[in-house]
Amino acid sequence: MLPSLFISHGSPMLALQPGASGPALAALANALPRPKAIVVVSAHWESQALRVTGHARPQTWHDFRGFPAALYAVQYPAPGDPLLARQVSERLEAAGLPAQLDPERPFDHGAWVPLSLMYPDASIPVIQVSLPSQLGPALQLRVGRALSALRGEGILLVGSGSITHNLGELDWHAGPDAVEPWALAFRDWVVERLGEDDQAALLDYRRQAPFAERNHPSDEHLLPLFFALGAGGTFGLVHQGFTLGALGMDIYRFG
Repeated sequence: MLPSLFISHGSPMLALQPGASGPALAALANALPRPKAIVVVSAHWESQALRVTGHARPQTWHDFRGFPAALYAVQYPAPGDPLLARQVSERLEAAGLPAQLDPERPFDHGAWVPLSLMYPDASIPVIQVSLPSQLGPALQLRVGRALSALRGEGILLVGSGSITHNLGELDWHAGPDAVEPWALAFRDWVVERLGEDDQAALLDYRRQAPFAERNHPSDEHLLPLFFALGAGGTFGLVHQGFTLGALGMDIYRFG
């Protein structure tokens, strides 16, 4: 059975400057059975209600500004899977979570950037499930649980966000070993709670975790963690690190 994953995807430049995350993601992909398909919940598809990509050939969306031209030339032409999209929608519906198919949505960088480092041949079908971020982490646990059985069918479930995400406090001149104490304290609290499987504390992270609001002024980049948690099993660390002083690059697996 495949695990579910939480991947901190960092800056879109990860696609061209993978740093330590690139080898970690490649090694993880090589260690796993090759998936039949991949289902991604990305921090970059916020929505009011649940939606599922339904296009057979989604485009690569460069949903960012101000980066080098080489990044806009990167394509990730993985196929979609309309049949799997319908199955995902039906599983969500059966769990009391209605979801509509979206025939137009392209792959945002929360999906294609990490996948380009894991499966660069872009031959595995990918679908995305949207993130109704205003409904908080409890919904994402339910979404993960509703889709967890797909892991036993050879489908990899991925939550793509960031363990810390305060772009306003990044240090663009920070060296590779520089870490802000407030970012480290939050990351370590999350890892400890995951190791204890303390889901109640995690769901209440905004009140209980140190420096929660400073690390996540808004929820969307942490919410994919709850999708992976709900979909998976025993917690395990794959990779830990920071870039730009406060942008956590951790990768976790569940199961």
